[in-house]
Amino acid sequence: MCSERSRLAAEFGRDLFRAGQLWRREMDLGMRRLGLSDGTWRPLLYLGRMGGGIRQTDLAAALGIEGASLVRLLDALERGGLLRRHPDPEDRRSKVLQLTESGQETVEQIESAYEGVSQRLLVQIDEQELELCLRVFRKVELTLRGPGTTMESGPDDGLSGEVGA
Repeated sequence: MCSERSRLAAEFGRDLFRAGQLWRREMDLGMRRLGLSDGTWRPLLYLGRMGGGIRQTDLAAALGIEGASLVRLLDALERGGLLRRHPDPEDRRSKVLQLTESGQETVEQIESAYEGVSQRLLVQIDEQELELCLRVFRKVELTLRGPGTTMESGPDDGLSGEVGA
């Protein structure tokens, strides 16, 4: 027999996972209107928020994907004129990423679309409810990034503190 806390914890996890899936789907639909896929808007958003001059490996870790998968995405973004890769002055084996002017403009469009979708999805939630949700989500994230977890001491993804990130 489950305790009330166990039942609530299971329900919380299930609902959080489902809400995340639905949120992501809405974000993807919003970004498709800009002609961007999940494979393109997320790396650009993260790169824009993390700042220029970050290593490919740090972006891959923030996105939660393997370096080889990121290379293919970056190749397409570079061909599209949205970013440039340069040798890392501190480690010649690594590449540093920099948004182009066109990439910066695209990130601004992504941010605007992201904001629009977020506002639409959160219209029924008041400020106090949002603050409570953020406190809970941040505690969950701290636990997930804590000692002995798969996310322990990962790079800052530039999205911490953002609803829906």
